[in-house]
Amino acid sequence: MNRISIKTLKPRNPLAVAGRLRHAGVHRRSGGGQRQGAERGLQRELADLRRLRHSP
Repeated sequence: MNRISIKTLKPRNPLAVAGRLRHAGVHRRSGGGQRQGAERGLQRELADLRRLRHSP
């Protein structure tokens, strides 16, 4: 008696499906992160100006 063999499909990676659904994440800062970075940069520049103004 000959046996019939059927190839089984490769199991799916459950993480790959989740990654495709959310487009594998964002590769840049969010709006809030950009605002915070801009605010920190502004405060750093103002502190540098104050330091230069008051230096002898």
